Amino acid sequence: MSKSLVTLADIAHFDELIDVRSPAEFGEDHIPDALNYPVLYNEQRALVGTLYKQHSPFEARRLGGALVAENISIHLKETFHDRPKSWRPLLYCWRGGMRSGSFVTWMRLVGWQACQLEGGYKTWRHNVVEGLSQIASRYRFHAICGATGSGKTLLLSALHHQGAQVLDLEALAKHRGSVLGAIPECAQPSQKWFETQVYAHLRAMTTDQPVFIEAESRKIGALYVPEPLVMAMRAAPCIELNVAREARLHYLLKEYALLGNDPEELVRKLSFLKGIVDNQTLERWKNCAMARDLPTLYAELIAQHYDPLYSRSQNRNFLLFPNALRLFTEDLTPPSLARLAADILNRSQN
Repeated sequence: MSKSLVTLADIAHFDELIDVRSPAEFGEDHIPDALNYPVLYNEQRALVGTLYKQHSPFEARRLGGALVAENISIHLKETFHDRPKSWRPLLYCWRGGMRSGSFVTWMRLVGWQACQLEGGYKTWRHNVVEGLSQIASRYRFHAICGATGSGKTLLLSALHHQGAQVLDLEALAKHRGSVLGAIPECAQPSQKWFETQVYAHLRAMTTDQPVFIEAESRKIGALYVPEPLVMAMRAAPCIELNVAREARLHYLLKEYALLGNDPEELVRKLSFLKGIVDNQTLERWKNCAMARDLPTLYAELIAQHYDPLYSRSQNRNFLLFPNALRLFTEDLTPPSLARLAADILNRSQN
């Protein structure tokens, strides 16, 4: 490939996709499978930006040019020293400008057929936003409904293992969705990276088969589900999973077991329910948390918070919920989940 400027459609033709932006920019969002080899690191980029705004654009470019040259030199000597002559990398920066252009120039002088992504990351971001806007017209969603503790995520996994197309938003958001849903020692991704993952997962799916998705609210933890996906999900056929109360409690005790190790953090999470439940109830639940009495706490949360919230929200938010396919299971064991998944797939094909 002789030209040095290519489009997103050409990505598959390259051996390596390289994001030359700063680690902070890369961490917020990037093209999937890209590797981060910065030409300006976080502190250097901030320094050049400050110099540009407060002193002189010329001085900023002079310093930036020196730093970029130094970092490119290090990458050429250390990072890419073992790449063969036939290696073909594709590089991008914020908008396909000087950072990636400089690096591509030096790589091509070395002898590699390096290319620069036209429009850079901004082109990719536009592609994600545009792709998400077309969700409703491209995919057929089936929404898995059920109160908290019903094992909807487990059912999605069972469906996946039987060959169904599944979009697990909670896995992508790194959050279980409920007030206690934050995963210990696991930060949620940025909003943009969450949207990139949603788009990338959907793009890998076929449009002639349904996509099973958990019936989520507009937010999963601190992240917003893309509005086109919310609308498509709420207009989708529904499958309601009803699980025996004891099985739900057992599932919650297992899923949220680690919360018992940090009563203060559990109390902090429960504090988000202030104004939603009465003060007396909330105080009792906090006392249960401090006493590590999770069976009592979770049983009351199911009966007095999760189930009433579920009853209010499903009919209001999901248009086809009154006509949902309703399935019941006494337990959430693998055989039971496999049976439910097989039943759903059989019915969805008829």
